[in-house]
Amino acid sequence: MNARKRWDFGHQDTERLLAEALHYRGESLWNDAWRRLRRNRAAWWSLLFLVAFGALSFFAPLLPLPSPVTLHLDAGEATPPELEFGNHDYEPEYWDLNALDNGMVSLRQSVFGDWQTGAWMGRDGTGRDLMSRIIWGSRTSILVAIAATLCSLVIGVTYGAFSGLMGGRVDNLMMRIVDVLYSVPFIFIVIFLITIVNEYRTELEDNFGIDRELVFFVVIGAIYWLTMARVVRGQVLSLKHSEFIEAARVLGASTARILFAHLVPNVLSIVIVYLTLTIPAVMLFEAFLSFLGLGIEPPKVSWGLLAVDGTEAINPIYLFWWLVLFPAMAMGSTLLALNVLGDGLRDALDPKMRGKD
Repeated sequence: MNARKRWDFGHQDTERLLAEALHYRGESLWNDAWRRLRRNRAAWWSLLFLVAFGALSFFAPLLPLPSPVTLHLDAGEATPPELEFGNHDYEPEYWDLNALDNGMVSLRQSVFGDWQTGAWMGRDGTGRDLMSRIIWGSRTSILVAIAATLCSLVIGVTYGAFSGLMGGRVDNLMMRIVDVLYSVPFIFIVIFLITIVNEYRTELEDNFGIDRELVFFVVIGAIYWLTMARVVRGQVLSLKHSEFIEAARVLGASTARILFAHLVPNVLSIVIVYLTLTIPAVMLFEAFLSFLGLGIEPPKVSWGLLAVDGTEAINPIYLFWWLVLFPAMAMGSTLLALNVLGDGLRDALDPKMRGKD
């Protein structure tokens, strides 16, 4: 009788217990990381800046910008900012765009007609609008960074996790392969491949669909998965003998299930942080190769080609400062935001920081 009365709750008692349980309910690692990332003002504003800049870059064909390749030889190097808000001199001159970009350009013409913004950041020596070239150039740099990031994510994570899980001779052999690839001077590989593509460009494009830009993307992607594989392997080695992995083995889970359902999700925090550090390195490497003439070719534009234009604008007679300042600000602010976001993600995803606000 006493036991029955002990558990005979009233409505108020039930509401009180539910409110107490709701107050002390658990929080997943990802929800906790998201909450702490939003409290980190520097990292949060860096994330918002990158999202806004990425959207601006992606929708560049929709914006009423001048064509980045249209020449105005009579204008020359116009000092920014030009006083006019806009004009009706738009000419739809581009390189071979893909279907999506062509569709956005057509929509842009339907909405804005021949109206375009003024040269608010000035023009280069051939009269091309600098602001348009910066925004369109960011598309190429971001695309290269995404390609290398996907290679790091798919190849590096799978390779490193499988190597760490197998251990023994398999692990030793796979890591020696990584060491051999690390020893390859990739700058010479790039020069060699680009030379071959230039020599047989017509045959490769017509018969195999391989062009210089594709080779450029593949080579950069082949470089940046190596470090990711090592990082993931080290994390897997520390987790492979954990209780939840042993329990999965006892339950008869296959190697693939252990790898992708148990190990990879537990190293994603390290992977995400490393990816935010990989993207700036890839952007700088792309700019370096384009600066050497081994990357993107005109009439396409990238931040590396803008750096080339900037060096040509520096002379002892007159400094065309806007050709150096504005591209440097765009690239520098993007790289700074990525590094600040990576630092914030490292703190937000660190399990030792849970509960410390």
